[in-house]
Amino acid sequence: MISEILSKSLVVMPATLAMALFISNQAILANQIPLNIETEFNSISELSNLEENPLDQVTSVSQLSDVQPTDWAFQALQSLVERYGCIAGYPDGTYRGNRAMTRYEFAAGLNACLERINEIIASNTSNLATKEDLISLQKLQEEFAAELATLRGRVDALEARTSELEANQFSTTTKLSGRLITYFGDAFGENAGPANSATMSYVSRLSLVTSFTGKDSLTVNLQALNVRPFDAATDFPSAKLSGRTDETRLLPINGNGNITLSFLQYYFPVGNSISIYIDAYNNNRKLSASVNRASSNTTGFVSAYARSNPLTSPNSLESGVGVSWNVSPWFNLDISYGSEFGSGSNPSKGLFNGGYGITIRPVIKLGRLNLTAFYLHTYSPDFGLDTGTGSNASKMYGVGPVVANTYVGGISYLITPTIDVGASIGYSNARALGSGTRGDADVWTYNFGVSFYDLGKKGNTAGFLVGMQPRLAGTSNRALAEGIGLPSGQRSDRDTGYHIEGYYAHRLTDNIIITPAFIWLTAPNHDARNPDVFLGVIRTSIDF
Repeated sequence: MISEILSKSLVVMPATLAMALFISNQAILANQIPLNIETEFNSISELSNLEENPLDQVTSVSQLSDVQPTDWAFQALQSLVERYGCIAGYPDGTYRGNRAMTRYEFAAGLNACLERINEIIASNTSNLATKEDLISLQKLQEEFAAELATLRGRVDALEARTSELEANQFSTTTKLSGRLITYFGDAFGENAGPANSATMSYVSRLSLVTSFTGKDSLTVNLQALNVRPFDAATDFPSAKLSGRTDETRLLPINGNGNITLSFLQYYFPVGNSISIYIDAYNNNRKLSASVNRASSNTTGFVSAYARSNPLTSPNSLESGVGVSWNVSPWFNLDISYGSEFGSGSNPSKGLFNGGYGITIRPVIKLGRLNLTAFYLHTYSPDFGLDTGTGSNASKMYGVGPVVANTYVGGISYLITPTIDVGASIGYSNARALGSGTRGDADVWTYNFGVSFYDLGKKGNTAGFLVGMQPRLAGTSNRALAEGIGLPSGQRSDRDTGYHIEGYYAHRLTDNIIITPAFIWLTAPNHDARNPDVFLGVIRTSIDF
C-alpha cells in the first residue's frame, strides 16, 4: 500500500521532488531490510544471469513487455521512464515488477536517479526543489512513519524466525522429500466380476539427498508399497502358466507393505562432461528407452508397460556402477554394469560371481527430435529372463542358466510445444543353457503413443498408447518350449494381444496430481481364447 501511494504521488510532483522521494523511500527500505544476495535468488544460476546481463536503461515504457496500460502503477512507471529517465529493465525487455528488489537493482535505480539530479543541478534550471517541495516531502515521511515502523517490526520478527529455523534445520547438507502414490482401480470383463473387486493400493517413499560438494549427491530412498497385478486378468479358462499374467502391472515390482531400503546411490561428476554413479542397492532398476515425459510415474502413463519398455527393466539387477558421458550438447552416452538381485546379501554371488547385466544407451537430441538406442546383455544362473510381463517369454524358469541380448530403439518428436509423439521397438534373444532344455527363444515388443502437455491447464498432461506387450515369437526346440510352459506342440505364443491405454493427469495443486486412466487388453497372455480385460484406475500423487 505504501509503495502504491508513493508511486502514484510521483506523477504530479516536480522532477527533483520525485527523485528525492524515490531515493528516500528506497533508502529507507534498504536500511530496514538488509538483503542477503544468496537468499534473494532462487538459484546461483539466476544470480549469474543477472551479473552477466545487467539492467538496461529504457526510454519508453512500451519497451517493457510485461507492463500494461491497465496496471495500477503504469502512470508512475511512464513518468519515471519518459519524463525522468530513471527506470531500467532486464535485457529480455521485462520489468518484473512483482518480484523482490535486490541490492544490485537498487544500486542501478539509485545511480540513474542521482545522475538525473546532477543533470538538473548542472543545468541550473527552475526545476530545483523548492522549500515547499521539501516541506511536502517531510510531511509524506511523517504521514507514513507508522507504516514504516510496522514494517520494521515485521522484518525484525521475520529475522528472528529465520534465525530459529536455521538453528533447528534438519541438515545443512541433506534434503528430505517424500512422495505418496495411491491407485484405486477395478478390472472389468467376462471373468472379471467374480474374480476381482475394487482395490486401493499405494507406494510411499522418503528420499534423503545429501551433497558434500554441491555437485555430487548421495541418495537414500526408503519405500513401502503393496501394489500388485489385478487378479481379474488371471482367471482365464484357457490360461497358461497356471493362469498368471503380469500384463496388468502398475509397477515392475511387488510389495507387502513393509518399509524397506529401495535405493542407495552415490553420484559425482568427473570433469565437465563425465558423471559416475554407484548403486549400492536398487530394487527397481529402471533402464528406460523412453525419451519423452510420458515415462514419469506421476504425470505419465499409469501401467508399467506404457512408461518403460519392459525388456529394458529387468528387476533382477540390484547393484552396480554406471558412467554418463555428455559427449556433446546433442549426444549423451550411458554405460552401466549391474549384478543380479540378491547379490548384496549373498557372499557366494557378490558383484561378479553371480548373474549380471551390462547396458549401453546412447541418446541423441536434435531439436524437437530425440532418438535413443539400447543394448542390454544379461546372464542369470538362477532366475532366467524376467521382463515383468505376462508373456511366456518372461518365464524362463526351470530351464537352467539363461543368457540374453536385448536391443531397443526409441524415437520422440515434438510436433508442437505441447504435442509429442513417440514409438519404441524391442527384440530380445534369450538362450537357455540347461541340460535337456538348451535352446533359443525370441521375444518382440513395440508401442506407439502421443502425449499432450498443458492440456486444459498448465501442468496437465494426457496421453494415448497402443502396443504389443512382450510376445514369445518362437523357440528353437520342443523341450525348451515345454520347459517354459507352452502346451505340447506349441513353440510360441498362440496369438497376438494388444495393450491400449489412455490417461489424463490433472494438477490439482503444485503438490497433488490426480490421474484417471483406462487400460484395454485384447487377447491377454497373447491368447485370443482369453476374454478381453478392461482396467480403470485413478492414480493420486502427493509430493511433500
